[in-house]
Amino acid sequence: MVMSDNLFWCEGTPFPKAHYSPELLRKVQEEFVVKDEDVVTVTYPKSGTNWLIEILCLIQSRGDTNWVRSVPIWDRSPWIELEAGLALANKMEGPRLLTSHLPIHLFPKSFFSSKAKVIYLMRNPKDMIVSRYFFWNAINWFNKPYSLEQCLEWSMEGKVPYGSWFDHIHGWVSMRERENFLMLSYEELKRGTKRTVEKICQFLGKKVEPEELDLILENSSFEVMKENKMSNYSMLGDTYLVHKNPLIRKGITGDWKNHFTVAQAEAFDKLFQEKMADLPRELFPWE
Repeated sequence: MVMSDNLFWCEGTPFPKAHYSPELLRKVQEEFVVKDEDVVTVTYPKSGTNWLIEILCLIQSRGDTNWVRSVPIWDRSPWIELEAGLALANKMEGPRLLTSHLPIHLFPKSFFSSKAKVIYLMRNPKDMIVSRYFFWNAINWFNKPYSLEQCLEWSMEGKVPYGSWFDHIHGWVSMRERENFLMLSYEELKRGTKRTVEKICQFLGKKVEPEELDLILENSSFEVMKENKMSNYSMLGDTYLVHKNPLIRKGITGDWKNHFTVAQAEAFDKLFQEKMADLPRELFPWE
């Protein structure tokens, strides 16, 4: 069994055949219009996407929980590379929150001449791989890796949905000097949530009162999101899920230490040094 049985390639990046098509990806890239007032969450999969979306929704509602408790997260900030998400995004009025895992070379071309804001969230790739392994085993639409070792191997080869983590980071990091681009890490969001949320508000030009900030922090916490059925994906039901809450598992950093062997960690670190040698080390604020 190989993961690549489930994938097709589009401009060098693999995608799952189940939910994507070359035609759809081309349409997103060539035809989708990103508007100046849009805010787009961009991540490599399993990097804290849903946490960031929840924070952005609560910033937009100034801490009021009505929206996050009554509308599913995928409708509040639709995925532009999925058919249903694209259709919804095209119908939305006013400032939109949008979401994407797309690598930069497949992103809507209209973004690059717009004032729209992108927030790019990245995560320690070893934690991302552990999260990916448990996620794949919790959903019904992937060939499952037999073991974490197999998941690690596929990930290191880039033969996984959305391709190589290293390529994804390289592509988007090139935007880091632009004023409509904010690069964050899951680790800094975890370590200094309040400080990072204030940084996001500043980037978005949103002034929030101290009591609104407290509500944003409280209602985007791991514990609250885990219980909110509009945010924890439990509404997807048995068609998609092997068991409930696969996206809200632990919400911690450094979990890879509980799963990687010393040899696996060393092999990955060696690859990391090779692939990321051209980028400043301080871009990656994990150990």
